[in-house]
Amino acid sequence: MLLRSLLQTAIRQGTVRLIDASDRTFLIGDGQAPVCTLRLKRRHLDWSIALNPSIRLAEAYMNGLIVIEDGTLYDFLDLMARNSAKVGLDEHWLKLGTGALLRLARRIKRHNPINRARRNVAHHYDLSEELYRLFLDEDMQYSCAYFRDPGISLEQAQLEKKRLLTAKLHIDRPGLKVLDIGSGWGGLGLHLASHAGCDVTGVTLSVEQHRVSRDRARAAGLDRQVRFDFRDYREIQGSFDRIVSVGMFEHVGKGNYPEFFDKIRDLLAEDGVCVLHTIGRSNEPGPINPFILKYIFPGSDVSCLSEVLPVVERAGLLVTDIEVLRLHYAETLRHWRQRFQANRARIRELYDERFCRMWEIYLAGTELSFIHQDTVVFQIQLTKRRDAVPLTRDYMALSPLGTGSTGRASYARLVQQAP
Repeated sequence: MLLRSLLQTAIRQGTVRLIDASDRTFLIGDGQAPVCTLRLKRRHLDWSIALNPSIRLAEAYMNGLIVIEDGTLYDFLDLMARNSAKVGLDEHWLKLGTGALLRLARRIKRHNPINRARRNVAHHYDLSEELYRLFLDEDMQYSCAYFRDPGISLEQAQLEKKRLLTAKLHIDRPGLKVLDIGSGWGGLGLHLASHAGCDVTGVTLSVEQHRVSRDRARAAGLDRQVRFDFRDYREIQGSFDRIVSVGMFEHVGKGNYPEFFDKIRDLLAEDGVCVLHTIGRSNEPGPINPFILKYIFPGSDVSCLSEVLPVVERAGLLVTDIEVLRLHYAETLRHWRQRFQANRARIRELYDERFCRMWEIYLAGTELSFIHQDTVVFQIQLTKRRDAVPLTRDYMALSPLGTGSTGRASYARLVQQAP
């Protein structure tokens, strides 16, 4: 049985009880807890999953052809993720073949023209606004939150993230021109305008995000101070004192990194500051999860610092600070997953059962990748000049109220506290 062989290679700690379509039972693992039972409802799943487990296992679950009888989907994915860090699943002969195909596909897909970028963005971000409101925080922040203190709410953690980014941008005077690349539903841009006095231009390739962010700016009376454009960052001209990009760099593609950082250099004022917030790897380079690439974020990729920093250097930019956020995104995703499950009935009405199962895999699997594997978040600060930011990191230090400490001007004097 091919699938049994693959699982025996993958699972050494914990137990999977596999029941095939002929009702035969196989115990895989060490026989100890945790235990998950998977029932296959079609005979072909044995070989089809084994030949391409990264995709076919998820598709079988999405289509209701796998039933998890003991435990939950999260329990099974957690068992797999825990074992993946300890055993050689990537060395299994079946996985080696699919890995080679993935590397070939990634080389082919490096080209990322604007029309393709727009299609990729629309696939995920132009889903129903209501869907996102059902599991995100009130400000609709769709990126890693910052859990300054354990146990704080998702809303508070997302506010802390915006304050942290504002501090790293070194907002030392009002009226700074800020470019927000990948501005989402507008929350960060509105925060920079209302709490730090910035003049903000946000760009997005999502029709839905563009509509919502413009409506929010008008409702807040900030539409003259914050402009959200439906435009690719490569189409932007001019000079900006500050540039920020949160959760967009994952969609650039490694072959397009030189173009991205050259554009940042051209747009950034001589004394300007850029902060890049992106998912990355803490280990060696590798392909993105094929399920994520096919069903969730087409055209996406994540990189190691070793793949990013040489391109930054060649663009003539200086790296003035790097922070690695490790488990913050796992906690963020835990909140999203729990809120998604709490509103699952409504989401099923908006879409269907298959969609719900697909997103369960996405949210649970991504959360576990931050817990057990090498997935992290990088915040990289870039400048053109050595003296663009203070020589110590004191100016980034935030009090529990979210005010800054030191620098050429006190951030505390500029930031109004959010209600």
